[in-house]
Amino acid sequence: MRIAEISSPVATQKDSSPHQLLLSQIESSIKQLEQLSPSASQDDNSSSLRTLSSDLRRSLAQLTLLAPFNNDLKLHLWKLSFRLWNACVDLSNAASFRRSSASAEHHAELRHVSAAILALAGNVPGVPSPALKAAAFYHKTGLLWHDLRRLDLASACFVSATDLVSELHPGDVSGAGERKLLLDLNLARSRTAWESSDRNLALALLNRSKSLLFGSAQHYWALANQYLAFGKGLVSKDDQSSNSEALKLMNEALDLCEKGLGAGSSAADLRELRAKTLRFISAVHLQKGEYESVIKCVRVLRDQSGDHCHPSLPVLAVKAWLGLGRYGEAEKELRGMAVNKGVPQDIWMSAVEAYFQATGTAGSETAKDVFLGLLARCHISAGAAVRLAHRVVGEGGSDSKVRAKVAAELVSDERVVALFAGEAAAKERMSMHAVLWNCAADFFRSKDYGTSAEMFEKSMLYIPYDIESKILRAKGFRVLCLCHLGLSQLDRAQEYINEAEKLEPNIASAFLKFKIYLQKNDHSDAITQIQAMTTCLDFSTDFLSLSAHEAVACHALPVAVAALSNLLNFYAPGKSMPTTEIVVLRTLVTILSEEPGNELEVLKFIKRAHNRGSELGPDLFFGKEEVGRRERNWFAVTSWNLGTKTGKLNNYELCAEFLRLASEFYCIPIDGQVEENNVMVCKSLILTVSAMIASENQRKATLSDSEVKQAIELLDRAGKILKSISTGTQLHDDQITTLEPDLFFIYTFSAYDMQGRLNDSAAQQLLVKSFASSKACNPKHLLQIGFNASQGPQSNHEVATFALNECLSTFLSSPSPDYQNIALIVRKLIAVTSIHKGDTDDDAVYGMYKQAYQIMVGLKEGEYPTEEGKWLAMTAWNRAALPVRMGQIETAEKWMNVGLELTKRIPGMETYRACMEDFVDGFKKKFHGQNDIESRPQQII
Repeated sequence: MRIAEISSPVATQKDSSPHQLLLSQIESSIKQLEQLSPSASQDDNSSSLRTLSSDLRRSLAQLTLLAPFNNDLKLHLWKLSFRLWNACVDLSNAASFRRSSASAEHHAELRHVSAAILALAGNVPGVPSPALKAAAFYHKTGLLWHDLRRLDLASACFVSATDLVSELHPGDVSGAGERKLLLDLNLARSRTAWESSDRNLALALLNRSKSLLFGSAQHYWALANQYLAFGKGLVSKDDQSSNSEALKLMNEALDLCEKGLGAGSSAADLRELRAKTLRFISAVHLQKGEYESVIKCVRVLRDQSGDHCHPSLPVLAVKAWLGLGRYGEAEKELRGMAVNKGVPQDIWMSAVEAYFQATGTAGSETAKDVFLGLLARCHISAGAAVRLAHRVVGEGGSDSKVRAKVAAELVSDERVVALFAGEAAAKERMSMHAVLWNCAADFFRSKDYGTSAEMFEKSMLYIPYDIESKILRAKGFRVLCLCHLGLSQLDRAQEYINEAEKLEPNIASAFLKFKIYLQKNDHSDAITQIQAMTTCLDFSTDFLSLSAHEAVACHALPVAVAALSNLLNFYAPGKSMPTTEIVVLRTLVTILSEEPGNELEVLKFIKRAHNRGSELGPDLFFGKEEVGRRERNWFAVTSWNLGTKTGKLNNYELCAEFLRLASEFYCIPIDGQVEENNVMVCKSLILTVSAMIASENQRKATLSDSEVKQAIELLDRAGKILKSISTGTQLHDDQITTLEPDLFFIYTFSAYDMQGRLNDSAAQQLLVKSFASSKACNPKHLLQIGFNASQGPQSNHEVATFALNECLSTFLSSPSPDYQNIALIVRKLIAVTSIHKGDTDDDAVYGMYKQAYQIMVGLKEGEYPTEEGKWLAMTAWNRAALPVRMGQIETAEKWMNVGLELTKRIPGMETYRACMEDFVDGFKKKFHGQNDIESRPQQII
């Protein structure tokens, strides 16, 4: 039931920022829960609920430390609690919400948090009975924990609720619903204690509940019913002490029913419960052997019920009279039951069996003697024996197993078997076989394989040992094999199937031998038996499908693969098969994918599907219309998923194969039409090349010329798709980059790598410039391209310089520049410029240092990475050393000045700056205007 929210303005505690922060966190978590979609998958819901529960508990624990709260904050907490509770109710009421055990626990935890928040809020001005409402939350949450068998948490909830209501004044509990809550709380706490094996506490709580009846018939019924439930639980233990305790509890229940009815309540439920309690009391007396008490209870029940007695009363009376040895009275009861159409057959049979057991020696031996004595006295023929056996077997029921045992002993008696000897009794013999066979078949269908095997064995007594009956005997051996398979008696099952195979070698016997090997976990013999099955005269490919199904059920995946692989050998053009080849291949791929390490086998069958589709034509192989599209898409998606899986496992060679196949599958036309799968095709093509490059790096083996050619062809296809998507549709400016922001970068990076192998520098520059001008461009991507272009055997300083400068411009124009990356870019640009222009264009390198200096101007101390700043200052200073040696005083002064200026912007370089200043002063005094190349600035390492 959804709890109505209290309408009130949202209160905040302005003078306490910790309160405000924690309340915001709790409210944010509740909003996320309110927005949670019930249609999401179980895993998604469970993960979200777990996270939200953990966050809420953490926030609540922190908020508890800040208590007490003012009235506004209490009301805010009250409202948050109700919102959280209602969100939980909405989720649990949604038709599409399916809770696993894990999500159910998280759901209960959220309700527990809601109750805790409500209790933490305490008394809220203007809210009637806040403690009762918090107790109701705890009570309902405790019931949820109880249903989840988390009895410790359920007990904690009930104790919290009890503590809340114990502080109430009697005047606060006046309504019927509030009184019912007090009773329900006590009963729920009692049930939890009982199931936690704390019987004393459970009974103490039940006794305490007697003060919460308030003269209500409904309350009397609830308490009496709980006493009866505890009593019934003890009766099931079937020991003397438990029966005595159960009797006390049931007498308490009976006493409560009497008091409830005596208080003037005319409740039909109470009268019905009283009668039910009396019946259970009489059953307990019967178990204890107190037969006189049983008769007294039955008489009271009959006096109260009149002509509408419960069907169990006659059988109780029969068993009690039999216990007292008064067989005449028991016979009267039996006769009365026989004419009473209201007594169900199973109850009547129960009384009859009890009568037979009591009047004979014991059990089935007595029953057999009764029936055989009847046969002897009446000189029954074979036909009569068949009719009698049919009546004994009956048509199922709760006592069918007992009757089957009696029938088995009866029909296996030599005197009965002798009635069916000779050709004259051939018809009756087959009838008896049918009766026993059908009885055994019924037990087989109900999975009572032991009784079924016994009845099948007895049925074989009525099959003659002649050639005409050979097939029927083989059939009997096969069903006996099935029975012992069900009983996991595999050696016995193998003995029977060997006998059946001697009489009638066929596919059924071969398949049962396969099942035995399978259950013995003998995979080698099972696979060999699959080959033997194909040589049977009555072989059908259905048995290979069935073998695969059985193997999967036994988790024998290699056997299932062998069965389906054999099935593939029977497919030929024009040949009709019960299952299409595409379904078999799909099943093989699914089975192999269940265990890791089968990726090569999976790849083999996916390639076969692709090749067969090319050979036979898509419509013939995959199917037409929606069926064909589904099959084609399944293989495409599976190839994609396996490609991403193997890629995550760093198996890039297989990753490239799977992704290439995915791109091929997506392009297969169904009904002559190719669906618009451009995005997936493009992704598959780009990631295929990316995986090829990763595989090359992993293997440390350069791609061959043919592989490079193939990669370039794949990238050309991907580039055309990228272009068609970005310029050929009106949905987005750049659909592909909107769907996958990193995809365009991967394409650019891979294409740059391939163009570098062809030494096509112009194409590389054009590619990177195109990427830099696209909306998919990200400065971090450009940074990676720049770093990659600046190093390695295929370095391209023009591309590196362009990419790094573009990246630098983007970072500097950002509202919050990333100076760590900016510093790295500056260092890399200096390195690239030094290598490619330093000897011929010293001003270009000097310009980079001046640019770095300008970037530092105006920054706070430490905002520019200190280590990078030191590097700039030291390397600039060190660059003056060579000009001094060469007598280039002006150039030396230029570098010394820029190094000195940089030290002024870098914290921690005061000592260096002092040394530099002293050197510069001395340099100017001694060497200004001179060409003394012996003196030079001290290098700073």
